[in-house]
Amino acid sequence: MSTGASEKLIPSASLVLVNERNEVLLVQRSSQTRSFAGMHVFPGGNFDAGRDTSLAITAIRETFEETGLLLTSPTSLRTLSKFDLDWARRAVHHRELDFQTFLLRHKCVLGLESLHPFTTWITPPFASRRFRTQFFISFSPTCLEGDHSGGSIASVPTTDGGEEVQSTCFVHPRDAIAEFKKGSIKLAPPQYYILETLCQLLPGDVNTPEERERLIQLSQGPFGRLVIQPRLYHDSVSGAKMFLYEGDELRGGPVGQLHRAIVKPSGMVFSEIDLQRNFNIFEVDVSEASEAPATKL
Repeated sequence: MSTGASEKLIPSASLVLVNERNEVLLVQRSSQTRSFAGMHVFPGGNFDAGRDTSLAITAIRETFEETGLLLTSPTSLRTLSKFDLDWARRAVHHRELDFQTFLLRHKCVLGLESLHPFTTWITPPFASRRFRTQFFISFSPTCLEGDHSGGSIASVPTTDGGEEVQSTCFVHPRDAIAEFKKGSIKLAPPQYYILETLCQLLPGDVNTPEERERLIQLSQGPFGRLVIQPRLYHDSVSGAKMFLYEGDELRGGPVGQLHRAIVKPSGMVFSEIDLQRNFNIFEVDVSEASEAPATKL
């Protein structure tokens, strides 16, 4: 692995879409894809300077390509038939149709105002390909109860024929975590971290205005701005492997403050992930913690 390759960060974006049942949209990557093969992730992909003018547009475009769901503003006209939408999806995905041209042609206005930042993650330095991924959270129009925060064309996610995505589903965060713990699905630490966070904030099976407001409040605070750069750490006493996150006591945070994930690697994936975080994510800005090299125990 060359040092130059590992230092280059690829800008990307991912969308955490919550529906009226407090389920989130997950896609299973094809086993043939270059990154995250076979894993369950939130839809998303790389920023394309030739097609995107912002990471929010990247998140919406990639979600459209991977699942067929197009997040639009309530002001957009609903003139597209399913046939036209499916054709446009394939054409945009294969670069036979420019995404912006497609939007203008059908008077589609993207629901950019409905996307809220929900942490940014930077791949650790040891990886051969490194990403700087901005996560956004948004809410499916069916749970917005006329508050005009966004809309969509198409409502049922479908795969792209297996090119990049082999399955799509809406699943409650607690069920996704349970499936991971049973070994039924594969998750990477960023997806696990976000799903675990949502388990605490979306406990029920019906999405409420209060829950949406609380998530938006979280997005507008330190959590939404947080850039997480995991550091791999080996505990020489217990033998445990963990990723240390910003603000952990081993990264210069207050004594006793934990912000880490204990992991058990299994080949190229993780068979176990245990998130340990003991501070108020609404109030504490861990990005301001003074950094100090992690000391091996």
